[in-house]
Amino acid sequence: MISPFIVNDKNLFLSRFPVAQVNRSLQAWDSADEYLINYVNEEGLATSKISNPNKKVAIFNDAFGALAVNFCHSGSENPQVLCINDSFISSQGIRYNIEQNDLDDSNITLLTSLDSLPNDIDVILFKIPKSKAMLIEQLIQIKQMIKSRTSDKECIFIAADRAKEIHSATLKVFERYLGTTKTSLAVKKSRLVFCQFDSSFGSKTTDKSPYPTIWSLTHKSAIDNSSREFTISNHANVYAREKLDIGARYFIENLPTIAPNTKVIDLGCGNGVLGLTVLADQPQAQVQFIDESCMAIASAKLNIETNLPEVIDQCEFTLNDCLSDIEGGTVDLILCNPPFHQNTATTDHIAWQMFKDSHRVLKKGGELRIIGNRQLAYHIKLQRLFGNEKLVASNDKFVTQSAIKR
Repeated sequence: MISPFIVNDKNLFLSRFPVAQVNRSLQAWDSADEYLINYVNEEGLATSKISNPNKKVAIFNDAFGALAVNFCHSGSENPQVLCINDSFISSQGIRYNIEQNDLDDSNITLLTSLDSLPNDIDVILFKIPKSKAMLIEQLIQIKQMIKSRTSDKECIFIAADRAKEIHSATLKVFERYLGTTKTSLAVKKSRLVFCQFDSSFGSKTTDKSPYPTIWSLTHKSAIDNSSREFTISNHANVYAREKLDIGARYFIENLPTIAPNTKVIDLGCGNGVLGLTVLADQPQAQVQFIDESCMAIASAKLNIETNLPEVIDQCEFTLNDCLSDIEGGTVDLILCNPPFHQNTATTDHIAWQMFKDSHRVLKKGGELRIIGNRQLAYHIKLQRLFGNEKLVASNDKFVTQSAIKR
């Protein structure tokens, strides 16, 4: 939704991204964003001081630019700002909201979760991610950055989230990896978390990240029933970091038979196990792995390179907002396990966009095959878009469904 958002006495309008989503009632910012911005401005952290004319601010996990827009104002005191996100959609949303408010973004640099951090950051503003694994990965990255600094200048660290999401276990993670941790009072049901990089700074933990995690997957060929072992790697922000999740397992059991030279998209690919299975059973398929997570795309590519390096030239790995900019009428088969949430919001607008994009991108006679929880009732959407829908398989938890572009 287009939301009024007051920053630096200016009324801005922030939109969730993508802007064409069906559910427009979701707000593009929350009270934790407000609390963090107000604190930054009250403490003068948004501007450079004469003693430090090159102040550098790092913003982690800014969903749609609510934090970044606070630094988009002209003047010699404007700091350099790094926005670090794993989400392609969030990065697009930041750019979109800066542009739609006619703000100066010359001091804003967008980085992915896999990029290295410079070691001269002065202020870190940190929206706490939903995933504990991602939280640990980012805190280790920050710890490594702090320990690599050649100067003694202070780095200020402030995190923010809704109060109900900040548990004692969450604070222990900050304490364990960064150092002395304390919280603010709650304001509008949100809190700030302050970490002091002192002598006890993460002393009980290693600097080495546990990610990507690596685990084995037994693949049984649908062609000749032969078995082989795959080695699966998962970066921190990718679902099913230790084993194949039950939804993916059930989907793999109900994949279609694929002919040579079939053009396949693994949409919302995650670690790429669906596309990997397709290529294991049909080495002449052409598979495009698409996800909005940088870590997902990196995981999928690594899993093909590790297990089926001979077919890497038949694969594409694409960061994208669903199937935006993919040419229509060009694909034979789309496989998809749609998400039903965005950040902390439960919503079906991403699934709806995936289905609409799939209908556009499929050739006539092409198939969209999906899996979902039974209660999500995706069959209604498929019937509405495609004019047909077939139940392929079901159990107590999941349904696998198919729709054909007529």
